[in-house]
Amino acid sequence: MNALDTLRSVVRGRVWLAGDPGFDASRRPWNLAVEQPVAAVVEAADADDVAALVRHARAAGLTVATQPNGHGATGRTDGSVLLRTRPLDSVEIDPAARRARVGAGVSSGRLQAAAAPYGLTGLPGSSPVVSVTGVALGGGLSWFGRKHGWVADNVTAFDIVDAEGRRRRVTPGADPDLFCADLFWALRGGGGDFAIVTALELSLHPAPRLYGGRVLWPAGHAPDVMDAYRRITATAPAELTLWLDLLHFPGADPMVAIDVTYLGEASEARDLLAPLDRLPRPLSDTRRIMPVSEIGGITAEPTDPGAGLSRAELLTGLDDTTAKTLLADPIAPLMSVQIRHLGGAFARPSDSPHGPLAEPYALYLFGVPADPATAEAITVRQRALTEALPVSGRKPFTFLNPRESVADAFTPAVLDRLRDVKRRHDPHGVFRGNFPVLA
Repeated sequence: MNALDTLRSVVRGRVWLAGDPGFDASRRPWNLAVEQPVAAVVEAADADDVAALVRHARAAGLTVATQPNGHGATGRTDGSVLLRTRPLDSVEIDPAARRARVGAGVSSGRLQAAAAPYGLTGLPGSSPVVSVTGVALGGGLSWFGRKHGWVADNVTAFDIVDAEGRRRRVTPGADPDLFCADLFWALRGGGGDFAIVTALELSLHPAPRLYGGRVLWPAGHAPDVMDAYRRITATAPAELTLWLDLLHFPGADPMVAIDVTYLGEASEARDLLAPLDRLPRPLSDTRRIMPVSEIGGITAEPTDPGAGLSRAELLTGLDDTTAKTLLADPIAPLMSVQIRHLGGAFARPSDSPHGPLAEPYALYLFGVPADPATAEAITVRQRALTEALPVSGRKPFTFLNPRESVADAFTPAVLDRLRDVKRRHDPHGVFRGNFPVLA
């Protein structure tokens, strides 16, 4: 009997081996365009289960790749045991301390729902179904990042299982041998290659009022919408975040949208967004005062797995030439071209692997590969568009696609430090992150 056959005697959670009913479904990533080969799948019952699995893997020479629900998968899992942490789903809110403790399987939407009754918010992104832990390990670009920085900047502690299968708590500077200090730094945006996070604590922020929604126009108004977007973002306070979306959904005419959130009163938001009201009548306008728990409805991203090809870049500016380049041709075969306004707290010093974001905008290009020819056309269009734009040459870790590596996100000095953390904390290579730092 080999080490895989004995997994069911090691953990109390569910185990799937090749040939078992449900094995293919259990190993499926969120992005169905990614093939994810694994030797086995384990759904841990709790943190003790995770520790038992790691001890078994270390003794047997196995590697463990961790994903709560498959977001961020790259397919670099051949021969690994895929660990699912969805059952680690506890949420504890301390309203007095403005702090939350969430298990590794907790989604952004669940945290928002738990914090909302106290007038508090986490740092949600566009999707309510991604895990808070996964977002934090990737740095995390939030709707409220202009006000509060990276999601990772707001993490105050990690509960982990280390490469020897020990449960530990990691906080900054709490250990004289620096075990915690350098590991805490690496986990706040360097990925999941150093330990398995079973829970984390993070700061919450007041959100007594949230104004948000999407305004949608036919694509023919894109030049005017772009001009208004540039004027608003040039002077926007940190409480205001705007994303511009060029959209072309299958079977629909091309459109352009502005997605917005504002931490404050509706009257203040309307004053700041007045240039939008001088544009032609939109197709729809969902802006309103909303609960922070409903923020995922602004972009209404799919909440079920699907295939996609993405590419992200950081723009050094959005001048006239850049705007004209973005609007010069239809975006097809892409489904969306999104420009996110950064700046604010993102540009402040950050003791995280990525550090501050000096670039004022992020660009995200997405298409659905219906067939190989379409997939190739999407990749070509993404490459041609980014080569024509002023990009900085690096990108947020959280936006890396399966064809990229950590070298696309971090400077050589930071990558050297991450590799040193990996060698010291996981010398036997028990853990395999979606983007391994030693690959």
